[in-house]
Amino acid sequence: MQTKHPIGILGTTGMVGQRFIQLLENHPWFEIAWLAASDRSSGKTYGEASKWRLDTPLPERIARMIVSPADPDRAPKIVFAALDAAIARELEPLFANAGCAVVSNSSAFRMAPNVPLVIPEVNAEHLHLIEEQPSRKESGGYMVTNPNCSAIGLVLALKPIEERFGLEQILVTTMQAVSGAGYPGVPSMDILGNVVPYIGNEEEKLEAETLKLLGRLEGHSVVPLPARVSAHCNRVAVEDGHTESVSIKLGNKLGRPATREDLLAAWAEFRPLAGQDLPMAPEQPIEWAPQNDRPQPRLDRNRGKGMAVTVGRLRPCNVLDWKFTVLSHNTIRGAAGAAILNAELLASLGKLEPVTEAAARA
Repeated sequence: MQTKHPIGILGTTGMVGQRFIQLLENHPWFEIAWLAASDRSSGKTYGEASKWRLDTPLPERIARMIVSPADPDRAPKIVFAALDAAIARELEPLFANAGCAVVSNSSAFRMAPNVPLVIPEVNAEHLHLIEEQPSRKESGGYMVTNPNCSAIGLVLALKPIEERFGLEQILVTTMQAVSGAGYPGVPSMDILGNVVPYIGNEEEKLEAETLKLLGRLEGHSVVPLPARVSAHCNRVAVEDGHTESVSIKLGNKLGRPATREDLLAAWAEFRPLAGQDLPMAPEQPIEWAPQNDRPQPRLDRNRGKGMAVTVGRLRPCNVLDWKFTVLSHNTIRGAAGAAILNAELLASLGKLEPVTEAAARA
């Protein structure tokens, strides 16, 4: 790409906003041109407004940028959103109506019938739903979302299995890192030496989003996968990396019981974005860890620069058919990196090019 797309970031001072900055600062296709945050931060330099929490230095260019109010009239036409759901519900449609491509990490519109909920390796065809949004016809703007941080790892591991064998039942127990709660997140006296067996609305989001992601695009909407999902979600004393214990009952697409070798081959051969050269896409989206005690967050969360998921401990299940463990980096693959990969896919499809009102209506 000879010239970079100028992009903006909404909610730039939070943990996911900081990940956006870290991952986009040297991106070959996108250049940060605009930062926006709450009223208490606008007018300040980003260095003054933000308490940088990541393990790489805050880029000097970004530190000197002035944080703007969240005004769509002054924003670039491509905006990454890292907003709380309540704020996103108000702001994201305003930006879409103003002609912006809003690539969101928020949960606010994930389950809206005309909003794509997308993992590029899983359901890129669902992006067609942007053409069903009124803002697309009026201004060229639209909204695209990436899933909940725990759904991304689970669905990436399930997709090649569902394609080859079918899925009837899914049981998942998550052990989710504290960074998923943002900063300051869970108080230290509540999480150290402890497991918190409740994360607000997390189980409901994981169950519903999994079925939409694995569903079929039919006409103007997505028909969810006709499977049953049950989720248990827990917060654990881990900094980054969501671990999930998964049991599944397979369908009968294969015509015979699936073997361990069948499942391993499905994961190993899963490379749906091969040859597309999307900068954030991992070469192998699903990596197998053969050791009995892997994957582990500390050892495996950064595979594929944080964009690959790791599966391990595949074995028969005495209640369903098979069980395994899956790990993903929750603030890279599960948040900012997922949104950036969605934007790269949109760029490769020509969906980020300027769209005039007349062209949109034509």
